[in-house]
Amino acid sequence: MRRLVLPAVLLLALGACGQRADLKPRAGQDLPPPPYGRETRPKAEALLQITPQAAPERSVELRKKSEERTDDPFDLPPSDE
Repeated sequence: MRRLVLPAVLLLALGACGQRADLKPRAGQDLPPPPYGRETRPKAEALLQITPQAAPERSVELRKKSEERTDDPFDLPPSDE
């Protein structure tokens, strides 16, 4: 039992620690060049934000109760050709 407790505690302690500082490029490296048509280079925080185009909101309304299906003219049985 004791053999399992110590690794579990160490994993929890390791998982609890994390970097709280701002992100910066590594030493000797730069941020990517500015996008075409833009003169200023975006900051790291701006590059990490997800745009609505990358993660669109869900626009499909879920059905609450069953409904009759409408007739589908393209739902044909397979042909024997």
